[in-house]
Amino acid sequence: MVIVMKSSIFGVGTNDANYSVRPRGGEKRSICRFYSVWYDMIRRCYSDKYHTKRPTYKDCTVCEEWLTFSNFRAWMVAQDWEGKEIDKDILVKGNKVYSPENCVFVDRALNLFTTDHAAGRGGYPIGVHINGDGYIIGQCSNPFSKSRNARLGVYHTTEEAHQAWKKRKHEIACKYADLQSDERVANALRNRYSSDHLNDKSMV
Repeated sequence: MVIVMKSSIFGVGTNDANYSVRPRGGEKRSICRFYSVWYDMIRRCYSDKYHTKRPTYKDCTVCEEWLTFSNFRAWMVAQDWEGKEIDKDILVKGNKVYSPENCVFVDRALNLFTTDHAAGRGGYPIGVHINGDGYIIGQCSNPFSKSRNARLGVYHTTEEAHQAWKKRKHEIACKYADLQSDERVANALRNRYSSDHLNDKSMV
């Protein structure tokens, strides 16, 4: 008979694994990739200490089903997860609930491409930079050319610079979409920065 040793994670998660998920000797490093992903997900949503560093996760939650490790593991086993990261909002923009319907595994570069960096851009719309001389610069990072904050041009208004960013972001997103085996991800990328959302200045 297998004895399942249950333990509580951050007061909400239940580790019901019937095998050791961590090495002996008190090391914190996980030896189970499934547990590592699950633990980090629970931590992001329910650790007060983590929220002091990443406050954007304060409003995030994990669905009831996934609060039990074995349920999450069963889902992850069936996914294309090796070498990838779990993403909660590439399929549904702005989603804050980790669940089977909303989550998918994607490459780290793609995960970073769709991540909002609002904390580091100040009060300007995304893709807009005001240089030391007061010029309004449009810029957009391009993972394919490995260019960080590549300059798009100089514009009269922050709105024009933002729209230039959005156009370039859409072009890059479509390139990413062509590489995806998951049509849900591909469609989400093609629609994420489309002209239908031109007035959304917060879109990542």
